[in-house]
Amino acid sequence: MKNSIRKTAIVTGASRGIGREIAIRLAENGFNIVVNYAGNDTAASEVVSAIKARDVDAIPIKADVADPQAVKRIFEQSIENFKRVDVLVNNAGIMKLAKISDCSDAEFDSQVSVNLKGSFNMMREATRNIAEGGQIINLSTSVVGLNLETYGIYASTKAAIETLTRILAKELRGRNITVNAIAPGPTATDLFLSGKSEETINRLAKMSPLERLGKPEDIAKIVTFLAKQEQSWINGQVIRANGGII
Repeated sequence: MKNSIRKTAIVTGASRGIGREIAIRLAENGFNIVVNYAGNDTAASEVVSAIKARDVDAIPIKADVADPQAVKRIFEQSIENFKRVDVLVNNAGIMKLAKISDCSDAEFDSQVSVNLKGSFNMMREATRNIAEGGQIINLSTSVVGLNLETYGIYASTKAAIETLTRILAKELRGRNITVNAIAPGPTATDLFLSGKSEETINRLAKMSPLERLGKPEDIAKIVTFLAKQEQSWINGQVIRANGGII
């Protein structure tokens, strides 16, 4: 199938973790993939190779989503290569845990910059470029509902994403574009596991009635479901993908 008629998905933060799994699963479902990443050239190249091995096309675009001009370039290069953008998956994010009393200005600013401003930049640019019938899929977190200590700033940025999701879905009235968010619970990624003791990881795993951590593929399956045109009646929703933890 030629690139000009195959649907295209942009996945931010796609070089590792949940983003990597999302990119590969969408490729398995026939999407060309734009692999956005912030720094790891080798990891991004590996994802692109894995996607091309599935008989679809992919390009890597190194860009900081917190930079509006870089975000504009992501969409320009995507359309230049694939002629269209049908799906945006806002996955890029960082998490720095600290009590509110101990959180530094740098820790606060970096999370707001990437998690909130970055997702906002991508959503704003998507409204100008995404094809009719497209999907915008944002990543939130179930910590918004759990309200766990030390997650205050991270959860706050994601709560804002949920609000933007609901409002943007209404603002795109008449364009047949859906906007939804997925809020994973504890998921076994480097982002989640970093800096946590085995005791903490086991405790969080046991919080779910299914008594395990989520897997990146658990989240990727839901993203793929939302990305398919068959589900176009789901709009403005936040899906808590957490094994029943809340």
